[in-house]
Amino acid sequence: MATYTKFNQFVEDLCKKVHNVNSDTLKIMLTNTAPVATNAVKTDITEITAGNGYAAGGTQAVFSSGAQASGTFKLVVADVTFTGSGGSFGPFRYAVLYNDTPTSPADPLIAYWDYGTSITITNGNSFTVDLDQVGGLFTLV
Repeated sequence: MATYTKFNQFVEDLCKKVHNVNSDTLKIMLTNTAPVATNAVKTDITEITAGNGYAAGGTQAVFSSGAQASGTFKLVVADVTFTGSGGSFGPFRYAVLYNDTPTSPADPLIAYWDYGTSITITNGNSFTVDLDQVGGLFTLV
Protein backbone atom coordinates (compact mmCIF):
# COMPACT_ATOMS: atom_id res chain seq x y z
CA MET A 1 0.00 0.00 0.00
CA ALA A 2 1.25 3.47 -0.87
CA THR A 3 2.25 5.88 1.86
CA TYR A 4 0.28 9.19 1.95
CA THR A 5 2.16 12.38 2.90
CA LYS A 6 0.73 15.91 2.86
CA PHE A 7 2.82 18.89 1.86
CA ASN A 8 3.44 21.38 4.69
CA GLN A 9 2.27 24.37 2.63
CA PHE A 10 -1.16 22.79 2.13
CA VAL A 11 -2.11 23.58 5.74
CA GLU A 12 -1.24 27.28 5.37
CA ASP A 13 -2.89 27.44 1.94
CA LEU A 14 -6.15 26.12 3.41
CA CYS A 15 -6.11 28.84 6.06
CA LYS A 16 -5.44 31.50 3.41
CA LYS A 17 -8.36 30.36 1.20
CA VAL A 18 -6.15 29.14 -1.65
CA HIS A 19 -8.13 25.88 -1.94
CA ASN A 20 -11.82 25.19 -2.39
CA VAL A 21 -11.57 21.40 -2.50
CA ASN A 22 -15.31 21.04 -3.23
CA SER A 23 -15.11 22.92 -6.53
CA ASP A 24 -11.48 23.40 -7.65
CA THR A 25 -9.90 21.07 -10.21
CA LEU A 26 -7.64 18.60 -8.39
CA LYS A 27 -5.16 16.57 -10.43
CA ILE A 28 -2.70 13.75 -9.88
CA MET A 29 0.60 13.77 -11.72
CA LEU A 30 3.40 11.22 -11.64
CA THR A 31 7.08 11.64 -10.78
CA ASN A 32 10.08 9.44 -10.16
CA THR A 33 11.84 12.12 -8.09
CA ALA A 34 11.11 12.06 -4.36
CA PRO A 35 8.96 15.01 -3.27
CA VAL A 36 9.77 16.65 0.04
CA ALA A 37 7.33 18.05 2.58
CA THR A 38 8.57 21.60 1.92
CA ASN A 39 7.62 21.54 -1.79
CA ALA A 40 4.81 24.07 -2.31
CA VAL A 41 3.78 24.24 -5.99
CA LYS A 42 3.72 21.92 -9.00
CA THR A 43 6.86 23.44 -10.52
CA ASP A 44 8.79 22.20 -7.45
CA ILE A 45 8.18 18.63 -8.71
CA THR A 46 9.88 16.95 -11.68
CA GLU A 47 7.02 15.33 -13.61
CA ILE A 48 7.57 12.29 -15.83
CA THR A 49 7.62 12.89 -19.58
CA ALA A 50 4.21 13.05 -21.25
CA GLY A 51 3.34 10.47 -23.89
CA ASN A 52 1.99 6.99 -24.50
CA GLY A 53 -1.16 7.61 -22.46
CA TYR A 54 0.27 9.96 -19.83
CA ALA A 55 -0.75 13.61 -20.31
CA ALA A 56 1.40 16.50 -19.08
CA GLY A 57 -0.03 17.72 -15.79
CA GLY A 58 -1.57 14.35 -15.00
CA THR A 59 -5.24 13.41 -14.72
CA GLN A 60 -8.13 15.03 -12.87
CA ALA A 61 -9.15 13.53 -9.54
CA VAL A 62 -12.92 13.94 -9.87
CA PHE A 63 -14.76 15.24 -6.79
CA SER A 64 -17.23 12.80 -5.20
CA SER A 65 -18.12 14.50 -1.91
CA GLY A 66 -16.84 16.94 0.65
CA ALA A 67 -18.70 17.62 3.84
CA GLN A 68 -18.32 17.90 7.59
CA ALA A 69 -20.07 15.89 10.26
CA SER A 70 -19.61 16.54 13.98
CA GLY A 71 -16.71 18.90 13.25
CA THR A 72 -14.77 16.58 10.94
CA PHE A 73 -14.52 17.38 7.22
CA LYS A 74 -13.94 14.49 4.80
CA LEU A 75 -13.00 14.86 1.12
CA VAL A 76 -13.72 11.95 -1.23
CA VAL A 77 -12.52 11.90 -4.85
CA ALA A 78 -12.73 9.14 -7.46
CA ASP A 79 -9.79 6.85 -8.14
CA VAL A 80 -7.47 8.02 -10.91
CA THR A 81 -6.38 5.53 -13.59
CA PHE A 82 -3.50 5.94 -16.03
CA THR A 83 -3.35 3.59 -19.06
CA GLY A 84 -0.44 2.99 -21.41
CA SER A 85 -1.36 3.62 -25.05
CA GLY A 86 1.00 3.29 -28.01
CA GLY A 87 3.95 2.39 -25.78
CA SER A 88 5.19 2.61 -22.21
CA PHE A 89 5.44 5.55 -19.83
CA GLY A 90 7.35 6.04 -16.61
CA PRO A 91 9.12 5.04 -14.58
CA PHE A 92 7.46 6.75 -11.63
CA ARG A 93 7.31 6.04 -7.91
CA TYR A 94 5.21 8.93 -6.63
CA ALA A 95 1.68 10.16 -7.39
CA VAL A 96 1.31 13.86 -6.54
CA LEU A 97 -2.02 15.58 -5.84
CA TYR A 98 -2.23 19.28 -6.63
CA ASN A 99 -4.86 21.96 -7.22
CA ASP A 100 -4.95 23.10 -10.87
CA THR A 101 -7.36 26.01 -10.27
CA PRO A 102 -5.53 28.77 -8.30
CA THR A 103 -3.32 31.20 -10.18
CA SER A 104 -1.60 32.70 -7.13
CA PRO A 105 0.09 30.58 -6.13
CA ALA A 106 -0.22 28.56 -9.33
CA ASP A 107 -0.85 24.82 -8.92
CA PRO A 108 -0.39 24.49 -5.14
CA LEU A 109 0.51 21.02 -3.89
CA ILE A 110 -1.67 19.02 -1.51
CA ALA A 111 -0.16 15.56 -0.91
CA TYR A 112 1.66 12.64 -2.49
CA TRP A 113 1.76 8.84 -2.33
CA ASP A 114 5.00 6.84 -2.30
CA TYR A 115 4.63 3.43 -3.94
CA GLY A 116 7.99 2.21 -2.61
CA THR A 117 9.50 1.29 -5.99
CA SER A 118 9.58 2.66 -9.53
CA ILE A 119 6.76 1.56 -11.84
CA THR A 120 6.58 1.55 -15.64
CA ILE A 121 3.22 1.19 -17.38
CA THR A 122 3.40 -0.77 -20.61
CA ASN A 123 1.13 -0.46 -23.63
CA GLY A 124 -2.44 -1.55 -22.79
CA ASN A 125 -1.82 -1.85 -19.05
CA SER A 126 -3.18 0.46 -16.35
CA PHE A 127 -2.18 1.85 -12.99
CA THR A 128 -4.82 3.10 -10.55
CA VAL A 129 -4.19 5.58 -7.76
CA ASP A 130 -6.62 3.94 -5.33
CA LEU A 131 -8.16 6.75 -3.30
CA ASP A 132 -10.07 5.76 -0.17
CA GLN A 133 -13.78 6.00 -1.00
CA VAL A 134 -14.83 5.39 2.62
CA GLY A 135 -12.28 7.19 4.79
CA GLY A 136 -11.72 9.92 2.22
CA LEU A 137 -8.69 11.46 0.60
CA PHE A 138 -8.14 13.34 3.85
CA THR A 139 -10.04 14.44 6.91
CA LEU A 140 -9.76 17.67 8.87
CA VAL A 141 -10.66 17.62 12.53
